[in-house]
Amino acid sequence: MHRLPLPEMTNLRECLLLLASAALVAMLLPAAVPAQSRRSAKAIGSEGEVIAVTARRTDSKTDPIRPENLYFYENGVEQKIRNFTFDPSPSRIVILVDNSQSVPAELDRLRQAVMEFVYEIFEGDQLFIIAFDEKPEIIQEWTDSEKAVQSSLATFRKRGNPYLFDAIEAAIREVIVPLMPGIRKTALVVISDGLDRGSKAKFEDILDRLQTNDITTYFLSMPDRSGGVFRRNQPKAATVVAKLTGATGGSAFPIEEAQLAAKSICEELRKNRYLLSYQPVNASAYDARRFLLLADKGIEVRMKTAQPPEIKSN
Repeated sequence: MHRLPLPEMTNLRECLLLLASAALVAMLLPAAVPAQSRRSAKAIGSEGEVIAVTARRTDSKTDPIRPENLYFYENGVEQKIRNFTFDPSPSRIVILVDNSQSVPAELDRLRQAVMEFVYEIFEGDQLFIIAFDEKPEIIQEWTDSEKAVQSSLATFRKRGNPYLFDAIEAAIREVIVPLMPGIRKTALVVISDGLDRGSKAKFEDILDRLQTNDITTYFLSMPDRSGGVFRRNQPKAATVVAKLTGATGGSAFPIEEAQLAAKSICEELRKNRYLLSYQPVNASAYDARRFLLLADKGIEVRMKTAQPPEIKSN
């Protein structure tokens, strides 16, 4: 299967446009797997801010979750929720796989972890697969085809150091953001222990980008190959996993539970994804906004914890 490196940032968009050319389109396999039925949905919009929320009932009630069941705070001030609407739209899931030399997982396990998502996605969902070491590489463009993904994964190999933050930055900038605003339901699944060795991108910057673009982040984690050693100016690997998932409303699973992880993530995006809209009070583009969402007993909710400032002061 042809692999195309994601080049330096200035050339990434050109690279993806070339992938869309007729010569490369001819190489893509057609979607061949019948998926589960899901009803189509129009984009949901309303006045004010719109934020993705994962919500589900943990009790035996079947009542829909309504705005009056929720309590939303921005910078400690309770906000009036205008709408809380179930989002049935298809998902776009980017799977980012660490295939560096020292990654603590065998290639077959990495391949199988990716394949579990092909088996679990719903009709209309699509996957985009990127592997990374010192450079991110496109393994498979947007597809729902089991055959296409399985064929592309044959090119996995172990080499180099894990430039995790650079790979995340590239995935956000060149793969996920171009989908917006038409596609709201986006997720990033990282198969890694959270270790970064050598990225130019800074952890705080990629976290800001994930939150700004409302990209829910999940991890299929593995044992920390660094043994928890502190690296100067870098968060520990376990801290990376915890912060990227917790601050974006996602969650983490051990790679040994890849089947459960794929099923849980795909079903969560399909069945438990909502859009919360509200009109912020005294919001400034220069200020970071901290969020807290609480719910009545018997309801579990998750969302991003902050919205970084749109304009950063020097």
